[in-house]
Amino acid sequence: MTLENLVKIKALRSELPDQREINNLITAAVDRLQDAQNSALSYASRFDLAYNAAYGLALAALRTSGYRSDKRYLVFQCLVHTTSLDKSVVRLFSVCHEKRNLAEYEGHFEKDELLLAELITATIELRRYIQI
Repeated sequence: MTLENLVKIKALRSELPDQREINNLITAAVDRLQDAQNSALSYASRFDLAYNAAYGLALAALRTSGYRSDKRYLVFQCLVHTTSLDKSVVRLFSVCHEKRNLAEYEGHFEKDELLLAELITATIELRRYIQI
């Protein structure tokens, strides 16, 4: 499904890019990504920082393309249209989104250092596609 098709079904909204908003999303994401790599922080904090860095960059990519969504999962899924990231990386972000939701809404959170390392690596890769 294309981004325009998502607009037609009201899953996305067309909205002119706002460079200041995009720059702020990227700046915050870069700071979070750096902090997520600080092993002195707890696992939960590092995961939250890495996840929110990925989300901020994915939203920046969507906003740069002229769209907005209030649904986090959709912002990640749109990466196949807003970047040339491999679909496996997009799936990793979806897995992390599900893990985040389980922690946020159901209190279920399991420590998975490998997943966190993969999330950080994928977010670093995503950062390469997003320009200020």
